[in-house]
Amino acid sequence: MGLDMYAMTIDHAPAGPVDFETRDAAELHYWRKHPNLHGWMQGLYGEKGGTQNFNCTPVLLTIEDLDRLEADVRAGNLPPTSGFFFGETDGSETNDDLEFIAKARGAIADGKTVFYDSWW
Repeated sequence: MGLDMYAMTIDHAPAGPVDFETRDAAELHYWRKHPNLHGWMQGLYGEKGGTQNFNCTPVLLTIEDLDRLEADVRAGNLPPTSGFFFGETDGSETNDDLEFIAKARGAIADGKTVFYDSWW
């Protein structure tokens, strides 16, 4: 049990920026128990109109979102986040987060749609 986090790609544009169908998605990146990144994504989900419990609810990631995320990762500004079985962010995740951002930008450049999803 715990926080499993995924960046996924699909070959089409979803109907909206949150809570869309994710069939035929391919995994781009995986994190295990990085709650502060999850908290950042939860904030983005709310900004984009999401209202559900943020679990198994996808949120679209754009180049602009990735730019904001990169700035926050580099500045150490991911929001402190906790939850049952979430684990703890310890700061060692920075390089992995930046690797994800680079892969996501590449996927978008290749015409893919990138989104974040999680399960806890």
